[in-house]
Amino acid sequence: MTTTESTWQPYAARLAEQLVEAGDIHDPVWAKAVAETPRHLLVPVSYRQRPDGSWEQLDDDFDLAYSPTTLVTALEDGVAISSSTKPDLMARMLETLDVRDGHRVLEIGTGTGYNAALLAHRLGDDRVYSVDVDPGLVEPARERLASFGIHPHLATRDGATGWAEFAPFDRIIATCSVQRIPWSWAEQLTTDGLLLADLKLGPGAGNLAMLHRSDDRLEGRFTGRWAAFMDLRQPEHAETPTPCQPQASLVRRRMTSAPAQPWNTHREVWMLASLALPANLTRGFRLNATTRAPEASMLSAPDGSWCEVDLSTAQVREGGPTRLWEQVEEAHTRWLQMGEPRWERFGLTVTPDQHRLWVDSPAQEVTELN
Repeated sequence: MTTTESTWQPYAARLAEQLVEAGDIHDPVWAKAVAETPRHLLVPVSYRQRPDGSWEQLDDDFDLAYSPTTLVTALEDGVAISSSTKPDLMARMLETLDVRDGHRVLEIGTGTGYNAALLAHRLGDDRVYSVDVDPGLVEPARERLASFGIHPHLATRDGATGWAEFAPFDRIIATCSVQRIPWSWAEQLTTDGLLLADLKLGPGAGNLAMLHRSDDRLEGRFTGRWAAFMDLRQPEHAETPTPCQPQASLVRRRMTSAPAQPWNTHREVWMLASLALPANLTRGFRLNATTRAPEASMLSAPDGSWCEVDLSTAQVREGGPTRLWEQVEEAHTRWLQMGEPRWERFGLTVTPDQHRLWVDSPAQEVTELN
């Protein structure tokens, strides 16, 4: 896209105004960063998934580039592996992180480089560090950032290890999800530093957690507004989980009072359920053959267990050795007994050898995570 500054700046300024009006930005410093960062240069290619699962490449479009939209920017074997996060979410995260003048910030997940650009605008190039496991993302991001005069520290490395050579950092922000917070991140934070990361306890089961570093732990609460990111990518030699293979078995039928799709309607319940459900669970929907609209929620596990909940009748069909939906029902009951807590009442304590989930205060432990 060949453009002059006068071409793209009105779009960037409009995006900044939209984020301020929506309450996503309160600090004028971040509004200025959004208004003066050419996002279109960082996302020259994006993709949209068709109903049949295939992808189409989108034409250059300023309205799209400067919209509060997540843009899929890289594919691998038909699977999205990188995206440019919704600017409204990015702005909320940066404000939540309480970045201040003089801070040094580590970002886990360079992606397109847009978040690094906003941070560098706020703090200066030399105080921004960003890592990504994929050199196919890091090097293009470096070149595109340099094209408009931004030069943060970038490196290709396993995000789970952080960047110890340049620690300590005042803030760490992860634009990817993790099943556990790597203790290496805590070790690279200053005392009283802050870490913002998406903790995912199962498929779609988790939220952003804002954690404060003290001498021996990270501790804090989940954010009130739900958000989710792609998984932290592992180096190529890392093992891939075995796909779920539902097995034929006696089909059990019954009714349920639990939400039929908690990962969309009761996300806190889904987090609690995921603590007890098998690892490497797959969730999805059965679609109507004619309308392609969802008719039933589905879960399947590596041991061949499966369940299907009709979205209109709440009837459960299930089979296999593990009664998957019972865990959802028990989590729903437990959540009701707790007083239906929302995200901001849940908290997390991380030490070198354990993660503890709690509600209202660390003294009210929900469970220790394995």
